[in-house]
Amino acid sequence: MTLEQGRSGRRLTATITDLDVARQKALLVGVDVEGGRLGDMDRSMEELRLLTDTAGSTPVGMAVLKRRSPHAATFVGPGQAEDLAQDAGRLDVDVVVFDNSLTPGQQRNLQQLFECDVVDRVAVILDIFAQHATSREGMLQVELALLRYRLPRLRGKGTELSRLGGGIGTRGPGETKLETDRRRIMSRISHVERRLKDVHSSREGQRKSRAGAALPMASLVGYTNAGKSTLMNALTRAGVRTEDRVFSTLDSTTRRLELPNGRLLLLSDTVGFVRRLPHQLVDAFRSTLQETAGADLLIHVVDSSDPGAPDQAAAVREVLDSIGAGGIPEMLVLNKTDLADQAASARLRRLYPEAVSVSALEMTGLDQLQSRLVDHLARGSQQVELLVPYVRGEILGRLRREAEILAEEHRAEGTMVSARIPPDRAARYREFTVG
Repeated sequence: MTLEQGRSGRRLTATITDLDVARQKALLVGVDVEGGRLGDMDRSMEELRLLTDTAGSTPVGMAVLKRRSPHAATFVGPGQAEDLAQDAGRLDVDVVVFDNSLTPGQQRNLQQLFECDVVDRVAVILDIFAQHATSREGMLQVELALLRYRLPRLRGKGTELSRLGGGIGTRGPGETKLETDRRRIMSRISHVERRLKDVHSSREGQRKSRAGAALPMASLVGYTNAGKSTLMNALTRAGVRTEDRVFSTLDSTTRRLELPNGRLLLLSDTVGFVRRLPHQLVDAFRSTLQETAGADLLIHVVDSSDPGAPDQAAAVREVLDSIGAGGIPEMLVLNKTDLADQAASARLRRLYPEAVSVSALEMTGLDQLQSRLVDHLARGSQQVELLVPYVRGEILGRLRREAEILAEEHRAEGTMVSARIPPDRAARYREFTVG
């Protein structure tokens, strides 16, 4: 069903499919208040559809509206709000999902008008994170983000009672309940923050332990569902959960990767990004995202089969800048080449000539990617000749982890080694340097 209405500047499409009766039916609403390009709005709404589906609701209708500015009370204005209420009733939806962020007041007013749940994009993303968090740290981070999101929306029955007009049993109890609920949430926020500090201390210890191992670290970053976890599994057999849905991986995973020249590299996979990633999540997941900020190299994975790939890459770089990782060297990887059409792939290669094209699922292009990693680690390295006494065997072990061994020769006085060593680690071997 397609409905065009010039007065409201909206278009509504509804697609009824075989629905799982256990899933909610959702009407998706997007409001263009900036006069953006039609393609941008379409991509944003398609992403909202994927988010809503991942959250457990089935989109049965999609409305796109235009406004010069948001309406203070309903975001869309009284007339368009009435039209959307009729659409929601006709489609018999359980929830209306806005692609835009709603204020608590706007959300409350729309729920009263639509007579069903109304949520925004932020709430959908938070709900997905809540479903997928599995580690202790991940669950605490999600809970903290949810509490911070819900606190300003804490009105409900307590406020309704406070408006009944004063008198015994009306106004006083309403205000008391509201303040009690607010104190409970504030207390829980403080409790979760304290627990997260303990977890963060443990994570910091793990980081220092890895730093002590003196292995370079690369972090996989990218838009959600770009295939980072699939690439992680293809390179390291890490067994990270993969799924053709957004935000299927929230908890960071770090594995050792042995490169073709024998060098070892720590490879970390973290949460994917998305346009307009809620600031509550960025704040709550800052410790996890610091895995990225502390990397020596960012492997930026882009879904080459997505028409909005350049916009997604820009959104990822925006988040990286916000967490202090914008200045870290980046290697761009165009993934899912098995799904991309030739014309789109050619455009991306022209746009990103230095990128590596791979298909993590089909295991193609991985040799070229690893060769690039070898080249990156070799940049700035200096070739040295070392004579390591046999009684210092631990030096050879460390050297094999930190450097590229070019040749070894066993002599009477020890092992003669020719190696390329990163400049920041060369001083460790100065006493063994020949010449």
